Amino acid sequence: MFRRLITSREALLLAAITLLLGLISLRFPSFVAPANLASVFNDTSPLILLAIGQMIVILTKCIDLSVAANLALTGMVVAMINVAFPNLPIAFILVIAVMLGTLMGMVNGLLVWKLDIPPIVVTLGTMTIFRGIIFLISDGKWVNSHEMSPAFKAFPRAALLGLPVLSWIAIFAVLVFTVVMTRTTFGRAAYAAGGNSHAATYAGINVGRTQFYAFTLSGALAGLTGYLWVSRYAVAYVDIAGGFELDVVAACVIGGVAITGGIGTVGGALLGALFLGVIKNALPVVNISPFWQLAISGAAIIIAVTLNARANRRKGRIILKSAEQAA
Repeated sequence: MFRRLITSREALLLAAITLLLGLISLRFPSFVAPANLASVFNDTSPLILLAIGQMIVILTKCIDLSVAANLALTGMVVAMINVAFPNLPIAFILVIAVMLGTLMGMVNGLLVWKLDIPPIVVTLGTMTIFRGIIFLISDGKWVNSHEMSPAFKAFPRAALLGLPVLSWIAIFAVLVFTVVMTRTTFGRAAYAAGGNSHAATYAGINVGRTQFYAFTLSGALAGLTGYLWVSRYAVAYVDIAGGFELDVVAACVIGGVAITGGIGTVGGALLGALFLGVIKNALPVVNISPFWQLAISGAAIIIAVTLNARANRRKGRIILKSAEQAA
């Protein structure tokens, strides 16, 4: 038990993050100061939220490339609503953001479920559509900080027990979805649908509906992140979070989530996001061009996929073995 724990993907990734921080601290000790590490975690919180949703989708043997566009459209909509109705309570803004993101996730899920279109095709299409809608509703204009109400910008930055609300939301999401994926019927269905869809069907699991719910949850988290992103950075525009969907997929893959479905954990997605977050924040400190982040992320993905492929030669999390044998 203990040996399996210390050799698990999560433990190895945690050790890699610790080693990376140790190496950076040799030259810049202030980087590992508690206040700076809290800032790194806060900067990484949007990636953590999106990576959790992406992990659930990938578990079902799908992929969602529209999460960043969902974030951008939701962020633009709530920013424009705030400009038009500056006294609207933040609670309503949050509800609107989550509902809009959920709706976009449901569109993806329905197209995959009911029309049986490959997820990568669906989400590439909706990614472009969502970006186009942003341009149409905004006429290509930006919503800047001075146009947003103070309350709108203050919510994710508000401190609670020493951490910003944005960080607490990420922590809460990790805890909630850990329970959802390990202790609920939906969680077991997601693993089963991605691990062996035929056996899942024989066991009475509606694979298409499970994938629909996965896209819906991913959309809801993207919508929530859309408001948090726009309010934290106090700007909304067409290309906001452009290309961020690649970081989201990278975080999942680095965290041990198998692209082939059925294998992965919320903890792995969290650590994958933190690994990228540390790299992103450390590069400027050690005087390495931020453009190297893409190369480093790409190399990390290739290494992670290789490790996943080797690890997946062993049996993964088997839920429906008896059902498959019975068939």
